[in-house]
Amino acid sequence: MSIIYVLITVSVIVAVIFFVAFVYSVKNGQYDDTYTPSVRMLFDDELIKPAKTKEPTITTEKTPTSN
Repeated sequence: MSIIYVLITVSVIVAVIFFVAFVYSVKNGQYDDTYTPSVRMLFDDELIKPAKTKEPTITTEKTPTSN
């Protein structure tokens, strides 16, 4: 039963180490994308979609019927 306590303690310590390493790498810009912003300006024109135009609607007027 005591081995479970040891394993839980070790796994929590390892998880904390990985979390600290992740936070450290995020703060130092490890995951910053430096390539996409330089290429994004080349594709800006293709991302703009033309606005859809409304199709004209055909209305029919009812003619009075004679009885």
